Amino acid sequence: MTKFFKFIAIAEGVSYLLLFFNMLVIKRLNLELYKSLLYPIGMTHGLLFISYVILACLIFKEQKWNIKEFLVVQVASFLPFGTFYIEKKYVKNA
Repeated sequence: MTKFFKFIAIAEGVSYLLLFFNMLVIKRLNLELYKSLLYPIGMTHGLLFISYVILACLIFKEQKWNIKEFLVVQVASFLPFGTFYIEKKYVKNA
């Protein structure tokens, strides 16, 4: 399950960055493309975010995280590049 969590962490981080890119770059270029990309990117990011949070709860004991580490893992999902950091620093044995 740890390998799957690492995959989800990276995918969630990429989808977060794609969502930002869509709304901050493509929208500012006045391309109508951003409207058609918003729903699929947003839905994908939402599903990956929920998966990240649930998987973090499931592997909490397996990774032997204390409460502080667990909270850092959860808060990192709100920060750009946060899940990439968590995947490298906190996820062991994968």
